[in-house]
Amino acid sequence: MLEQYRTVRSPGSREVVIRKSRFIGHVMPVDNEEEAMQFIEDIKKQHRNATHNCSAYMIGERDEIQRQSDDGEPSGTAGKPILEVIRNQQVKNVAIVVTRYFGGIMLGAGGLIRAYADGAVLALEAGEVITRVLRREVFVQIDYTWLGKVENELRAKGTKTGETSFTDTVTLLCLPRNDEGDAFVAWITDLTQGQALVTEGRRLYFSEGE
Repeated sequence: MLEQYRTVRSPGSREVVIRKSRFIGHVMPVDNEEEAMQFIEDIKKQHRNATHNCSAYMIGERDEIQRQSDDGEPSGTAGKPILEVIRNQQVKNVAIVVTRYFGGIMLGAGGLIRAYADGAVLALEAGEVITRVLRREVFVQIDYTWLGKVENELRAKGTKTGETSFTDTVTLLCLPRNDEGDAFVAWITDLTQGQALVTEGRRLYFSEGE
């Protein structure tokens, strides 16, 4: 799993008019190719009267899946520039559709490339590009006498935490970055003089700042 990657927070769309043609950029975060294809089909149905619905998506830890479609525009003038925007912005697991309603003025190959690239940029802005960080669940079970000290030290360290469970002991869910997980376990063990019961759980992605 990647330690972190860039993607979009949510679906979004934004429109620009270029020489009387409407270009609407749509974006969706996706986890697999089926989701990307479904998103593209949904946009095509929503804008069935559009002149073109051109698209591209890139999926996978190593960007293994990359697809593009000019949807009737001259070859290389629509899908490719959309995909290039995805690459240049270094985002992954996203699908973009740029819808065009023709306004009567021909743009030429260069104009189309710029227009579809602009539509893709607007889509990413609408979806809000974020960084997803891989974190490790670390459950720290301690006696109540340790609670105040451990909470204060976690706050001072800036460690992200989840829910705290209260039974006959206290279990804190800590969420250090995955690449800092081993050092965190050593630190919490030292802090509690070896009295904490530390167990590790899943590895999960969180948006930076969550």
